[in-house]
Formats: sequence, C-alpha cells, structure tokens
Amino acid sequence: MIPARFAPIVFGFMVSGMMSLIVSGIATLRAIGWDAGFGASWMNAWVISWAIAFPTIITVSPIVRRFVTAITK
Repeated sequence: MIPARFAPIVFGFMVSGMMSLIVSGIATLRAIGWDAGFGASWMNAWVISWAIAFPTIITVSPIVRRFVTAITK
C-alpha cells in the first residue's frame, strides 16, 4: 500500500493519465482518422500528453482548490 500522505500525488497521477489518454485519443482520431497506425500514433501522443498533464495537475490543483473554496459555500 502507498502511504496516505502521497494521496494527492497518486490522485494527480491517475487523473492526469486517464484524462490525457481520453483527450489524446479523441484528438488523434480527429487528426488522422481510424487507420492502421492509429494505435501507435495515439500512444505516442498520450505519452507526451501525460508528461505535460501530470506536473501541470500537481502544480495547478492547490490553486484550483483554493479558488473553489473561495467561490463556494
């Protein structure tokens, strides 16, 4: 088991992975269509997307949490 203190990092890792997988898949499908090289192109786009998404979500999440707290009751 992973210690609870790492929960925000694990959450960011998983959410960024799933979100970048979905978004890169849709973007790749729209860009090149459903052809023989779709899977490889999608995985290449996903790896790049995830490398950007994970540090972004770790950096932005605390700011977004504070903003959401400020605008909700």
